[in-house]
Amino acid sequence: MPSPTPSPRQTPARRRRNAPLVIGTALLVVVVVLALLPDAVTGADPRSCDLADSLRRPSWSHPFGFDVFGCDLAAKTLSGARTSLLLALAVLVLAGIPAVVVGAVAGYRGGWVDGLAAAVTDVWSGIPLVLGAVILLSTTDQRGVLQVVVVLAAFSWPPMLRVVRASTRQVAQLDFVTAGRALGAGPLRLLVRHVLPSAVRPLLVFASAYAGVLVSAEAILTFAGVGLQRPTESWGILLQQGGEVAARAPHVLVLPSLVLVLTVVALGLLGEGLRTTGRDGEDR
Repeated sequence: MPSPTPSPRQTPARRRRNAPLVIGTALLVVVVVLALLPDAVTGADPRSCDLADSLRRPSWSHPFGFDVFGCDLAAKTLSGARTSLLLALAVLVLAGIPAVVVGAVAGYRGGWVDGLAAAVTDVWSGIPLVLGAVILLSTTDQRGVLQVVVVLAAFSWPPMLRVVRASTRQVAQLDFVTAGRALGAGPLRLLVRHVLPSAVRPLLVFASAYAGVLVSAEAILTFAGVGLQRPTESWGILLQQGGEVAARAPHVLVLPSLVLVLTVVALGLLGEGLRTTGRDGEDR
């Protein structure tokens, strides 16, 4: 029997529930495209600077104005976007691999393995992300992208492991896994072929929103003087430079900050939209 056609009242409600997904995706696509294709906004070279243009205010030809070194601020912001976004992606991958492996094994195996993973995760989670990063990064004078990625990943795996562990335990109790076990499928085959694909989906939802946390963390650490260092370009570097001259030229700090906030909001909306979509799928 064919399923009934949704009523006109149901369709707008579903669209409203998916509004965060649509808005977040659209905003993020705009930011990523502009970061990859900066000429769509400005044809200026971020490395072409003239001190005569130092701190010039925004204009039609230069919508973000110029920074303290006389560089086009819009070009610098889009150049920094690539570093900040790629850094967040690298942290998610580096922290996500051990989280998936350990969380899946612990959640599926249970027993003392699960208990040990839970205990280690709880202890490590007691150290806040930014505080732990400040402590580790302040011990070295060389702070490039690699060092910041490794340090942020070191404090990002616990929440990811928790998500994978919890979802693995839930999926392992479903009927199709029980049926596969009854048909003689081994534990490794069940885990890799049946449990893991379903258990990783909540992690993808979590990672979408957590990427915004990582982008903000990089900016906070760099602004505080313990993150990335020049000549690396990132949003944190721009905020650090803008903070030094904010009293004379507020646009140098405010405009990159708005782009940063917009990106974090987009990632948060994307995560919320994916979470809502997942709940809708479970309900159906």
